[in-house]
Amino acid sequence: MKQLITLLVLFISTSLAMAQTVEELKADKKAKEDSIAAIQGRVDALQKQIDTYPGWKFGAFGTVGASLSGFNNWYAQGTPNNSSGNIGLTVNPYAKLDREKYFWYNQGQINLSWVKFDDKDDPTDDDSFKEAADVFNVSSLFGYKFSEKWAASALAEYRTTILNNFNDPGYLDLGVGVTWLPNSDLTVVIHPLNYNFVFSKGDTFYESSLGTKVLATYAKKFGGLDVKSQLSTFLSYKSSDYNNWTWITSLGYKFWKNIGAGFEFGLRGNKQEALNYAYSNWDPLGSDPEPTFGNIDNKLQTYWLFGLNYDF
Repeated sequence: MKQLITLLVLFISTSLAMAQTVEELKADKKAKEDSIAAIQGRVDALQKQIDTYPGWKFGAFGTVGASLSGFNNWYAQGTPNNSSGNIGLTVNPYAKLDREKYFWYNQGQINLSWVKFDDKDDPTDDDSFKEAADVFNVSSLFGYKFSEKWAASALAEYRTTILNNFNDPGYLDLGVGVTWLPNSDLTVVIHPLNYNFVFSKGDTFYESSLGTKVLATYAKKFGGLDVKSQLSTFLSYKSSDYNNWTWITSLGYKFWKNIGAGFEFGLRGNKQEALNYAYSNWDPLGSDPEPTFGNIDNKLQTYWLFGLNYDF
């Protein structure tokens, strides 16, 4: 009987000691978590000071997408023996200088891709990679601040293709006006005095003109998500036929270190490009009328790219 009582007392004492130890460990864990939270708060505050410190800031994020496939004797499809591929990349670099009285923002957007489809049963088809996407935009904006949210500014923006038909067409906007800076994420350029130089080769329908330039850029980080969206618009004083606009949005989400998934989507409206394309594909001996600004179908131009993303 005494041995049983002794065992019960020993069991109860051990249980109480273990319960006390668990509570102490929980309390110690909570104290360490509070310390980690405090340290993270100080780190976040320092990072905010770094992000807002006036000076040069450099960065870039981009997307790489690729798919390759090969089929042999796959009779369920129209071309049972083929190899195909799609390779694309986008890069969005920037260099920004912020001072108390002035700023200088430089940025670029590059989107290149190649595709191929080789029908192995057709010896005459082209089995090489061909250019698919070809976008090259760079801009430089200088502004002198006369208030917290407004600045007098000058802008140079150049847009063209680089893989095929370089500078044919090419667009160079040079202008002055004002820039609105509502916050650190959004910049809106409004230049009522802007000349849109259009470069082209041979007989084309492209024409330079004076007009208003509007350039809006939004860039922000939401945790691991990078967002950049830019709308570039030119409104010609000479004719609405010479108006053009391009809107490109890039997203990149990091899921491991600097690697993640990226998506880019672009829209464009340009009546001069539509007319030049329609005329170059027009058959004078056919039944279709000669293309003009008045009868062309100025369709919305679009592109998209999805793939792996690397944040520099």
